[in-house]
Amino acid sequence: MRIGLIAMSGVRAFDQELMRLGMTLPGFVERSKVIASLPSLGLLTLAGMTPNHHEVVYLEVDQLEDQHQWPAFDLVGISTFTARAYDAYRMADCYRSTGAKVVMGGLHVTAMPEEAARHADAVIIGEGECCWLDVLRDAEAGQLQPVYRSQSREFDLADAPMPAFELLDISRYNRLTVQTTRGCPWRCSFCASSILLTNQYKHKPIEKVLAEIDRIRELWPRPFIEFADDNSFVNRSYWKKLLPELASRRVRWFTETDISIADDPKFLSQLRKAGCVEVLIGLESPVPAGLAGLELRNDWKHKHLPAYEQAIHQIQSHGIRVNGCFILGLDGQGPEIFDEVFNCAKRLELYDVQITLQTPFPGTPLYKSLIKANRMPDERPWHRCTLFDLVYEPSPMSGPELVAGFRDLARRLYCEEMTNWRRENFKTRYMRFAHHSSELLP
Repeated sequence: MRIGLIAMSGVRAFDQELMRLGMTLPGFVERSKVIASLPSLGLLTLAGMTPNHHEVVYLEVDQLEDQHQWPAFDLVGISTFTARAYDAYRMADCYRSTGAKVVMGGLHVTAMPEEAARHADAVIIGEGECCWLDVLRDAEAGQLQPVYRSQSREFDLADAPMPAFELLDISRYNRLTVQTTRGCPWRCSFCASSILLTNQYKHKPIEKVLAEIDRIRELWPRPFIEFADDNSFVNRSYWKKLLPELASRRVRWFTETDISIADDPKFLSQLRKAGCVEVLIGLESPVPAGLAGLELRNDWKHKHLPAYEQAIHQIQSHGIRVNGCFILGLDGQGPEIFDEVFNCAKRLELYDVQITLQTPFPGTPLYKSLIKANRMPDERPWHRCTLFDLVYEPSPMSGPELVAGFRDLARRLYCEEMTNWRRENFKTRYMRFAHHSSELLP
């Protein structure tokens, strides 16, 4: 079979004011490019486990702008996130009209399988690796099943195939992704990440991770890696074995974590030596309002709020940049939150700041609670689930207050003056300190 794997990549805000800001604010533009430049690791993984007698083509949706020039396939696999779901459905409908069979999967499809099934010959619910070979076998036999489920059989990352990185045009990307863990123990109410796919927090064997990095290095001699993990450093013993191997490969990388890494200065030094240049940390709120009850299992971030400033200083003093993330519109946040976030970003001296509007993605506890409370005028606002567009009724702020405050905060945080201050402050204050500290290490 000729198989087309199509990633619905790219993020577009509907808020036209934010789009205009994105044209002029350096910080905003940088982040947009990073988001849009990531390939679909899930589809590359499925491509890697596809038997050789099939022909596989990997495409990003922006390569398919002219429908009349779409390549022909026997089987089309489409992976989409929520903001591009309606686009994915239209593409699926068009391909099916040509006689191609369409399979859909990913986080959104896992959360809304019945909806997706109206546009596909088959949907995959959960981890795609569990089902993909069954899908291919049935498609070859002309007997595709409408639904393939993986939840009853957790995928063992020890069986993970090598992603087909060779299918990529490397020049299109500023980073490539590798996964070391899947799942997260904190299970935040708003999170629509891999916890929807798996009930476990699990690790990929170190030798598998290193093999993937070595394969990327064959294609791109000095790559920048993003570890596609929800919370990388929960298991420090795992990383203490992996870090020396990363150091020997001289790769630069980025990942997501929580502030608990600040409690281990030796570990931070190991991270820096192993090529970690930046970590993304979900701070969510600089004040208690909104943090209580944010996680399903405990109020971990609420308890650690007083340690934010010291923790960020500790991490950045080792030469590791911190991208601090804040969610605007959490219940309990009033109009004062915008000044509080701005002042917190400056006080913490964050290298970068990410602000988003609280977004109730389907399948999350947040989505279910807002639906139950009748706080979502449109129960399926998928095209607006961009993290920058308001889709629910906030409290205690009004919707217009939240949107106006968010726009103004974006202007202040991402203006050229503030962006340059963050960069230069890190370079002069933290990198100098990190260099001096490394000279003192035994």
